[in-house]
Amino acid sequence: MANEQTSQPVLLQAENLSRHYRVSQGLLQPKATVRALDGVSFSLRPRQTLAVVGESGCGKSTLARQLTLIEPPSAGRLLLGGEATAGADGARLKTLRQQVQMVFQNPFSSLNPRKSIAATLDEPLLINTALSKAERRERIAALITQVGLRPEHLARYPHMFSGGQRQRIAIARAMILQPRIVVADEPVSALDVSIQAQILNLFMDLQEQSGTSYVFISHNLSVVEHVADEVMVMYLGRAVELGEKRRIFAQPLHPYTRALMSATPALHAAERRERVLLKGELPSPLNPPSGCAFHKRCPMAVARCAQGAPLLREVDGRQVACHQV
Repeated sequence: MANEQTSQPVLLQAENLSRHYRVSQGLLQPKATVRALDGVSFSLRPRQTLAVVGESGCGKSTLARQLTLIEPPSAGRLLLGGEATAGADGARLKTLRQQVQMVFQNPFSSLNPRKSIAATLDEPLLINTALSKAERRERIAALITQVGLRPEHLARYPHMFSGGQRQRIAIARAMILQPRIVVADEPVSALDVSIQAQILNLFMDLQEQSGTSYVFISHNLSVVEHVADEVMVMYLGRAVELGEKRRIFAQPLHPYTRALMSATPALHAAERRERVLLKGELPSPLNPPSGCAFHKRCPMAVARCAQGAPLLREVDGRQVACHQV
């Protein structure tokens, strides 16, 4: 699969993508800069799933807002189908946004409680397409069946569904415009474990049927192992390891990736890893450490790590940002 994907055209390309925020530190204090996203680069191809993992505060959700064109980057470039999104006028931006849709974490808050499911799915078509009412109704009926619900559900309201059913509706809403890319931000973390596998399988089935690519944001590495083709591990706004899932899960190289992997429960004793305990807490993005942002928690850190931030470089078939690897 990896070789096939490599030969396919790039759908989405991030080049040193950054997003910085100016925030207040209090009365009479100068504003500080938070580097929520700090020079992230990757590419995404048709039918590919890129998983983005890391602790809370590492920049995953900021990246999602960049990819869905909710916010412009502070620096760097984002290209969709080879077209730079920066500088696009309102009409072109509206067209580009149709190509990248989003599934949010919480299906209980992401659906409008005052709208029926039919109205929820019809709204994007009404705003963004020239389809007739009959054509819209036909597409909605086909998609609601595709996500595992029944046509009679369309007349109901969100409060009448379970969490898993609501997430199926949210997925249908993301897919209704037939996007090329779907960004899924922790799409199963609010669901019961018994339902999570069903929703993950639905994502994979829809990808097989429609050819959609996914950027799958998650802190759950068991979920990532199930759905991903490639994995990008982030720490404090930067990518620290990026490559094929099988390589990273078989032999994680960055010490932060090793720590994440060691904390993942394994059913069989042979699959369990030696636990890597990290020192301290995630640093404040208002005052990140000098050099490598991870060095104060890293069991492999040396003096060099505090002096200069490592850049991503090719190591054993993936990219790693670490002086010690």
